[in-house]
Amino acid sequence: MTHIDAGSELDPVHPVRLPAPEGSVAVRATGLTAAEVAERIARGEVNDVPVRSSRSTAEIVRANVLTRFNAIIGVLWIVMLFVAPIQDSLFGFVIIANTGIGIVQELRAKKTLDGLAVIGEAKPTVRRDGVPAEISTSQIVLGDVIELGPGDKVVVDGEVAEADNLEVDESLLTGEADPVLKKPGDAMMSGSFVVAGGGAFTATKVGREAYAAQLAEEASRFTLVHSELRSGISTILKYVTWMMVPTALGLIISQLVVKENDFKNSVARTVGGIVPMIPEGLVLLTSVAFAIGVIRLGRKQCLVQELPAIEGLARVDVVCLDKTGTLTEGGMDVTELRPLGGADEAYVRQVLGALGASDPRPNASLQAIKDAYPDEAGWRVRESLPFSSARKYSGAAFGEGGGGEDSTWLLGAPDVLLPAGDPALTEIDELNAQGLRVLLLTRAAGGLHAPDAGAGATATALVVLEQRLRPDAGETLAYFADQDVAAKVISGDNAVSVGAVAGKLGLAGAENTVDARKLPKDQGEMAAALDSNAVFGRVTPQQKRDMVAALQSKGHTVAMTGDGVNDVLALKDADIGVSMGSGSEATRAVAQIVLLNNSFATLPSVVAEGRRVIGNITRVATLFLTKTVYSVLLAVLVVCSQVEYPFLPRHLTLLSTLTIGVPAFFLALAPNKERAKPHFVQRVMRYAIPSGTIAAVATFATYLIARSYYTGPDALAAETSAATLTLFLVSMWVLAIIARPYTWWRVALVAAMGLGFLIVLVVPWLQDFFALKLIGTTMPWAAVGIAAVAAALLEGAWRWVGRKWPE
Repeated sequence: MTHIDAGSELDPVHPVRLPAPEGSVAVRATGLTAAEVAERIARGEVNDVPVRSSRSTAEIVRANVLTRFNAIIGVLWIVMLFVAPIQDSLFGFVIIANTGIGIVQELRAKKTLDGLAVIGEAKPTVRRDGVPAEISTSQIVLGDVIELGPGDKVVVDGEVAEADNLEVDESLLTGEADPVLKKPGDAMMSGSFVVAGGGAFTATKVGREAYAAQLAEEASRFTLVHSELRSGISTILKYVTWMMVPTALGLIISQLVVKENDFKNSVARTVGGIVPMIPEGLVLLTSVAFAIGVIRLGRKQCLVQELPAIEGLARVDVVCLDKTGTLTEGGMDVTELRPLGGADEAYVRQVLGALGASDPRPNASLQAIKDAYPDEAGWRVRESLPFSSARKYSGAAFGEGGGGEDSTWLLGAPDVLLPAGDPALTEIDELNAQGLRVLLLTRAAGGLHAPDAGAGATATALVVLEQRLRPDAGETLAYFADQDVAAKVISGDNAVSVGAVAGKLGLAGAENTVDARKLPKDQGEMAAALDSNAVFGRVTPQQKRDMVAALQSKGHTVAMTGDGVNDVLALKDADIGVSMGSGSEATRAVAQIVLLNNSFATLPSVVAEGRRVIGNITRVATLFLTKTVYSVLLAVLVVCSQVEYPFLPRHLTLLSTLTIGVPAFFLALAPNKERAKPHFVQRVMRYAIPSGTIAAVATFATYLIARSYYTGPDALAAETSAATLTLFLVSMWVLAIIARPYTWWRVALVAAMGLGFLIVLVVPWLQDFFALKLIGTTMPWAAVGIAAVAAALLEGAWRWVGRKWPE
């Protein structure tokens, strides 16, 4: 409700006069009519900015098709189609299949994301024809009157039409942390949100003209979260390109110029040397793993607004929990009313009923009071002060009916409204220690809006509320403790009360509570206090933000959960923000993960999904990069030795499919509970470089021995077959190491790949198709012996790396 002086101009959008206190006129905008809405829609004055929960279909296709390596492979494929049999062009068909799989999986993930985004989409309340109704954000038109309350996000630019102690946080836009008190006529910027009070504003800019839409154009929400996995793979691909270009040029010159071979055969063997240098399936499997993770979490009503957030939460080592709405359910119940100083209980009930009726958008505490003490007195509200997380209290001034005098009342945190050492605080501490929430009702001596409104106030009654614990919160806290993730409960409530609730849920260290008002300002000292304690009460919204920054300064990866408007700043600054689906619109907008089912117990599933993705991609990345390393080294050895390249593309297509492609697909999607570890690139290369080196040396040694053993026109085919056997066996050993720890299906997977190669060696038409035929027994057994030595070296190398760089 907006009060303006008599004689002031009325709101231009269908003003209606309402009853108001003497000396003022209240004006309520009725909003547009249906005809006016239709007219604006016809003119295109609609808020048509699409909700970006995922990449568009065109972006997904473009990202999967138009890659650097697809371009290289595409050119090589076209060349091979002209100069060699179809068997040597199989790698091109594999790339088409891989790209298709990637597109299909990402489109499935997009469908899941977009469906969940519609469920979780905010629906602002808009007045049309004088009737408020919730509509989709995209249906707002220019001139609409949009109502606001605590936690509501401003979705389009506008001008304040009504304001009832309307306080707006614009920090996400301006960086200024202090809320701004808005009055009629003030500008409203989309992207800000309401922290206290209520009101309405008229939309003046919609669609892409709105400020938040312009920001969204500059920074899409799809990839805001840093992904070590994706950036690491990009770094690896950059290094691969640097290695590949000079090596490929040397190979081309060696095969076409120096050896003076048959042109088509030289081209085929040159391409056979270049193609396996490209870890083309690695990017595909990363995308597929992320996409399937989104689909799996979507089935659990978990909206992942930014895909890399799955990975981010798996790396978290500190999770900051807001008590209300996270550990406890949103609702509360009044369990006791304790009048103080001889106050009349019936009168106190009247006051509480009037306070409940004075706030059109009560928070959970005031709603419980409103339910317990209906307003029966009908007192006239002179002015009101909505609850603010920064103040820790709300209030109202009344003109009491029946000849009663005017009175001003405050309701809020006892330890904020009472001076230190007040006798009532002892009684309150005893209640807090039982996990109960206690509010103090005081009669103010001064003005409602004075900075020291509580000074000289008369303590009148204690309102005792009981919070409902989430039944699954205890198990979730136990999961985090088991996974070495430190849980910090950060709340605006009394520290002792918060500690009691956390203690009931089994949180270690819950008995040692800290009043955040006593926390040091210095970031380093604050971080030390945060590391050594688990429960913090009386935390202001700005302090929550400071606490996240302090933890991050010590190298922690921090997740923040919350559902209230007071959590927005901390959610935005945390590495991963997690919001409840029932939370305020502002918290859902800034969080990377939204739990649409409001279940804190979904978080372990998100952590597990992230660990599955990271652990498995690390495994398969080692497979792919081992192939890249041995391919580059083989090419270098061939160039230096001035011999024919031993393989045709069909040989390496077969090896890649059996030792990397098929097993990597299954391993990338397998269950994996390993804790996520940092330094992805270093960890992968530590194993890939020695593995690839051993494979290349063993294969080239077999090839050189075979060259001296075989003679005649078919010697090259026999030499290639022997070298292929050694390379397959060494690659299989790398696969066997990566598949550990063994389960029945992992053993079956490795065995099936070995059986596949054996079938190729014994079936005549497959021998011809892949140009693989082992001649005699001496050289094949020599190839097996060299592979056995290489396998022993691989075991030694992996154990040495594990000892030198323990994880």
